[in-house]
Amino acid sequence: MGELKLLGASLSPFTCRVEWALKFKGIEYEFIYEDVTNKSPLLLNSNPVHKKIPVLLHNGKPIAESLIILEYIEETWKTDPLLPQDPYEKAMARFWAKFIDEKCSDGVRTAFFSLGEEREKAIAVVLETLKILNEEIKGKKFFEGETIGFVDVVAGLLAHWLPVFDEVAEMNLLIEERFPSFHAWSENIISIPFIKENIPPRDKMVVAFSGFRKKLLAAATNK
Repeated sequence: MGELKLLGASLSPFTCRVEWALKFKGIEYEFIYEDVTNKSPLLLNSNPVHKKIPVLLHNGKPIAESLIILEYIEETWKTDPLLPQDPYEKAMARFWAKFIDEKCSDGVRTAFFSLGEEREKAIAVVLETLKILNEEIKGKKFFEGETIGFVDVVAGLLAHWLPVFDEVAEMNLLIEERFPSFHAWSENIISIPFIKENIPPRDKMVVAFSGFRKKLLAAATNK
């Protein structure tokens, strides 16, 4: 299928979800590390609108934004599909993927990188979305049942990155008794070999994100 390159960073959950999809389908690719504090000309030329990772280069043609990249991978490499084949189930998978990115992921990011009233509002949003996801996953091993699918790949960042953000920023989000089904799903997905083998070490993440958090607090204090 031609040359395939992925521009990304190991600590980026959005990069990792693209890698998970590629690994799941057994697709070979070249990983090109990007320093997000010193973006390369290749990244800036490949994603001139947002200038962000990840970017997938397929035969030199760039595809940006992780959800769009996942859809592209599904359409291009049709073996071992992540999306359901039934049109309704496929639509529902896309709905939950969009919900996770727009509500939960964005809410977590806002809560982590904000202070005061804005932080409290964001935490409230995240708690509400986790409650919804907990109900959706109840009684199931994965979002689509017994096997991993598109929504699990999209939501996987919540299983590994959210606990780190929760610890570093002391948000008290992931109380197991509050979200037991979500907690069980998190353990299920992290135990899958191609997921487990392609996530950054937790201790490295804690150090890195603690540094980001300290810089945020210092900047807020010096205003």
